Amino acid sequence: METTLIVGACQAGVQLAATLRDLGDSGAIVTVGEEAHRPYQRPPLSKGWLKGELEPDDVILRTRSWFDDRDIQLIAGDRVVTIHRDDTGAGVAHTLGGRRIPFTRLALTTGASVRRLALPGTDYRGVHYLRDADDAIALGPALAEPSAERVVVIGGGFIGLEAAAAARQLGKHVTLVEGTGRLIGRVVAEPTSAFYLAAHRRRGTEIVLGARLARILGVDASAAGRRGSVTGVELDDGRIIPADLVVIGIGVLPRVELAVQLGLEVDGGIVVDASCLASDGRTVAAGDCAVMPNPYPGGLGGRVRIESVNNALEQARVAAATLLGEAATYSTVPWFWSDQADLKLQIAGLSAGYDAVVVRGDPDTERFTVLYYRGDRLIAADCVNQPAEFLAIKQALAKGQTIPPEAAADTSARLKQSFVDAPVAVAS
Repeated sequence: METTLIVGACQAGVQLAATLRDLGDSGAIVTVGEEAHRPYQRPPLSKGWLKGELEPDDVILRTRSWFDDRDIQLIAGDRVVTIHRDDTGAGVAHTLGGRRIPFTRLALTTGASVRRLALPGTDYRGVHYLRDADDAIALGPALAEPSAERVVVIGGGFIGLEAAAAARQLGKHVTLVEGTGRLIGRVVAEPTSAFYLAAHRRRGTEIVLGARLARILGVDASAAGRRGSVTGVELDDGRIIPADLVVIGIGVLPRVELAVQLGLEVDGGIVVDASCLASDGRTVAAGDCAVMPNPYPGGLGGRVRIESVNNALEQARVAAATLLGEAATYSTVPWFWSDQADLKLQIAGLSAGYDAVVVRGDPDTERFTVLYYRGDRLIAADCVNQPAEFLAIKQALAKGQTIPPEAAADTSARLKQSFVDAPVAVAS
C-alpha cells in the first residue's frame, strides 16, 4: 500500500492531504508538524488575534474528527530531522521525538521561519516576533498589559503594519521603524505606499523611515538566570525610542533544510516545476517553501516564491494530483490581502515589471484603486476598501482581459463595464 508522508502540517500540508482523499487516494497519509497545536490559519494571528477578538478554535483549520474521518494521521509536536530514500523513491523519515515513519511518496510543505534580527538586545523580555501560534499566544497578552504603554514595531511590511494597527486600536503609543524609504516598498507602488504612510500617521502611529538600528536597550535583571526587560530601541544616529514592548516583523526565510539533505535543488526556496515536482522528479513541494515558475500568465518569466494562503492552497492541489500521477500544472492569478485597522488592502496579480500606474479614485477618501500596467496591458491592482473592484479586476485578469488606462481612471464608469480582451500576451 502507498504511504504519503507530508512534512509540514500547515495550510499547504493539510490541503495536500485533503486533495489526495478528494482525488480518490486510499493509501495511508501521515502529516507531521513540529508545532504542538492543531493546524491553524496564520493570517489572523497578526489581525484579530492580537486585538483579543478571536479564540483558539477560531483559527483552527480542521477538527480532530475531520482527520479521523478521512483516515489522515496527524502527528503534532514533532519534527522530521532526517530522511533516507532508496532508488525507488521510498524511504524512512526519522523525527526528533524518535519516530520512524516509512513512506513511498514524499511531500515537503515545510513553510518558512521568521527572519531574526541580528542586533544586540533581542533577547530582552518584551521583545517579540510574530510568525507562529506560540508567538501570537505570547504577544497577545503582553500587548494587552496596561504596563505596555509604548510599543515599537520594527519593519514596515504587512506584518509590521498589521501589528502596529492592532496596538493602536488597543490604545498604545506606537512607533514603527522601517529601514527603507517607504512602507511595503517591495510589494506596492509609491501611491499605495504613500497612502499607508499618511493613513497610519492619521491614526496616531509615529513612523520613522530610513531608520538604521543600532541595538535594543533594556534593564538587566537582578536575579541570575532571568532576562532583563526591554526599555527602548536605539538608532545609529543616537536617537532612542522608548519601548515597553518591541515587535519585530522583518520577513521570513523558507525552510529548506530537508531539501538540502535530500540533495534537491534549492535557490531561495525548494525549486519545483509547474507540476510542483522538485529536481529529483519524485518529491513534491508546495507553499511558502517552494520556488516555482511564475504561475501568473500575465507575469514576468523566471521563478517566484509567493507567500499567500491562496498560493499554498492552489499549489497543494496541484502537488497532490502530481503525486497520484495525474497531469496538472499550476497557473493562477495570485491575490493577497492585508487588514490594518479599518483599511482592507486587496491585491490581484503580480506587479513586477510594471511601467505605469493609474490611480482610480481619491486616496484621501480611503477608497481607491491603483492599477499597474506593462505596456498597455493591466497586470495587477491594489484595492483599498474597494472589494467590488478587486473582485472585478481579479476575474478580468483570469480571463486575460485589460482596461485602457484612460477608462480605468474614469470613476463615473463601472470597471466591470470597461474591460476588453487583451489581444497580445505579455512577453515573458
